[in-house]
Formats: sequence, structure tokens, C-alpha cells
Amino acid sequence: MAITKESVIEKIEVVGIFKCIQIATDTIIKEDGKEISRTRNRYGLSPCISSNIDNKWTHTDTDISSEPAEVQTIANAVWTDDIKAAYKTAIEAKVTGE
Repeated sequence: MAITKESVIEKIEVVGIFKCIQIATDTIIKEDGKEISRTRNRYGLSPCISSNIDNKWTHTDTDISSEPAEVQTIANAVWTDDIKAAYKTAIEAKVTGE
């Protein structure tokens, strides 16, 4: 009796005007090659991580280096400099109410 576990990307979606990326991964448990369990995990990525300390904004591009190659390819294609700038502007405006 051999039990195996694998993780596969089931879906990658690009959503919204700021091209946020949603990833759905399935963890599959198999016994003797037959699937006995499947669990879905979802997470999202935005073009940058923003913080505001004492009214000083810091925006850091999202680190995608540990993401699967297909996620990196999509992020690099859709997160243009214009998208990143618009996202940063929107975050600041939303928090400050401008």
C-alpha cells in the first residue's frame, strides 16, 4: 500500500483593474494510485505590498520568486509599471480618503 501526496495548481485567475492574481491549488492524497482525498487552498497576490507609517508610504513590489513558474510568468506580464503605479495611487487614496 503506497500513499502519495501531491500539490497541483488547478486555477490561476487575473482579476480586477489592478490585475490581482488568484491561485487555487489542490493537495491530492492517493492510495495505490487512487485518489482518496483532495483539499483546495486559495490565495491571492497583488502587485505590491503597501504600508503607511507616520504618513510615509512604502510600496514594495510583491516578491514572486517562490511562486510557481506559471504564476511568475503571468505576474510579470500583467503587472506593468502603469498597473503598479495605479495600484499604489489607489491604495493611498483609499486609506487617506482622498
